[in-house]
Amino acid sequence: MPTPKIDPVTLAVIQASLQQICDEMDLTFSRAAFSPVIAEANDRSDGIYAAEDGALIAQGAQGLPVFVGVMQFSTQSLIARIAAGITAAPEPGDIYIVNDPYLGGTHLMDVRFVLPYFRNNRLAFWLSNTGHWPDTGGAVPGGFSASAISAEQEGLRLPPVKLFKRGEMDREIWDIIRSNIRVSDQRIGDVKAQASALLVGAERLTMLLDRYSDATVAQAIAEIRKRASQQMCKLITLIPEGRHVSRAFIDSDGVVNEPLTIALSVERKGDRLHFDFAGSSPPCMGPMNSVRATTLSSVYLAIRHIFPEVPLSAGAFEPLIVENIAGTFLDAAYPRPVSGCAAEVSQRIAEAVFAALVTALPDRVTASPAGTSGNFGLGGHDPLKGRDYVMYQISGGGYGGNADHDGLSNGCSTIGISKAPPVEIMEQNFPVLYHRYALHEGSGGAGQHRGGFGLDYEIELLRGNARASFVMDHGRTGPQGALGGQDGAVNRVEVTRKGVTSVPEHLSKAQDIALTPGDRVRVRTPGGGGYGPPDQRDKALIEEDLRLGRYSAEASNRLFRA
Repeated sequence: MPTPKIDPVTLAVIQASLQQICDEMDLTFSRAAFSPVIAEANDRSDGIYAAEDGALIAQGAQGLPVFVGVMQFSTQSLIARIAAGITAAPEPGDIYIVNDPYLGGTHLMDVRFVLPYFRNNRLAFWLSNTGHWPDTGGAVPGGFSASAISAEQEGLRLPPVKLFKRGEMDREIWDIIRSNIRVSDQRIGDVKAQASALLVGAERLTMLLDRYSDATVAQAIAEIRKRASQQMCKLITLIPEGRHVSRAFIDSDGVVNEPLTIALSVERKGDRLHFDFAGSSPPCMGPMNSVRATTLSSVYLAIRHIFPEVPLSAGAFEPLIVENIAGTFLDAAYPRPVSGCAAEVSQRIAEAVFAALVTALPDRVTASPAGTSGNFGLGGHDPLKGRDYVMYQISGGGYGGNADHDGLSNGCSTIGISKAPPVEIMEQNFPVLYHRYALHEGSGGAGQHRGGFGLDYEIELLRGNARASFVMDHGRTGPQGALGGQDGAVNRVEVTRKGVTSVPEHLSKAQDIALTPGDRVRVRTPGGGGYGPPDQRDKALIEEDLRLGRYSAEASNRLFRA
């Protein structure tokens, strides 16, 4: 007898409930975490994945979009390793830990936990989350080694292992981890928060299954996946057939001071969208390589920006075909260093997608956003508190202008919803003083709808000695304007030591810069690209920007007057 078709109301309620479970996991994780980068900046994500193939079922709305595809790939990698006998099979109460970027990950600082969810003695789902740990060892505090030439220099690499076995933490594995990371005594708070989020998800998932039955929920999940695929296919047909090409550039790999090229050709074939990266730069020496999972996830998130109405589900990715990344720096294999892949290269990939499709979908696609997470790591010893610390600062930038309005200023990065931790929290936790925290004036690319403005902040080290490292980008060229709009301003980093100000050789990439009390670091993040010809900008908007000091009179006349 055929299974009755699920009614629309029940389908909508179950879909919303799955989303709510993930949202509650996100909230639990952030509220319980110790590190400001998780607790305040929300650099984390939680999701539910299929038991048989690891396919994405649901993810929290406030989780990082770049983790959508990545956690699907890492779950699939775990399933494959279990099937091959490489990784121990799951039991109730187990939680795996993994941060290996070559097994469906991003970089070593993004640590994933995976909980096997059992129902009636059968593996029914995987619950997974990712949190950005402030440090996982390696050459520099914070893990962003700008000049690493091998994976070992970037930190401790963990294949999937059971950190929790039948509900109890494996102290021996934890001791190995603690022995290889800085400020390890502080990480236990993040570990417990990460595990607790998964346990909350498991409890809520049980309530959902008890209410609607396993069969009904399974039917709803299958229907959600099918409809997501159908909806994406339908939206793809809005794109004119033919090839749409673009280029995006990374300043350098941190070791060789030459740009890296992302060459992209996007082509619609029926209701499928093909992304061809042939002609992109080969694998690089420094840490700006991208692993396959991050590259694919970057394409997915870019399309998610363009078609946000498609539900988050594995079905939404099925019509997106990524080709010809083998042999390029977008398909890194061990031991290529990859610390910059998730936060920087991923955003250049998204920028390439936007630049390729903005002419084809001018009402949906924006000019390029700032496209850098502004990774700034500072590590040292605080003599006042008598303890070591690792501070990790991320920062926002300008969004690109679009067909309807100007770009947002100081928005979060393309890859997620993470925001800079509040200044007050950073000054409370670390021996630093912020001398400025303002908009990067004049940084928005000129256009009919200008780009948003980046961030301008300056930090002084107050006490003790410290080492600073940067892995940022867009210091050589600014975010691309669209349809006649101008590029946004570049990223600028200045380090002042003993009164002497310098700029890193690689502009916004450097490591192991020794700082003493009184030394300062100033960062000005990029503005978004402009959209449309600048001489078509509404005069009232020009005057408003002048009144608020966003541009100087000279710059405004030069940029916006015909």
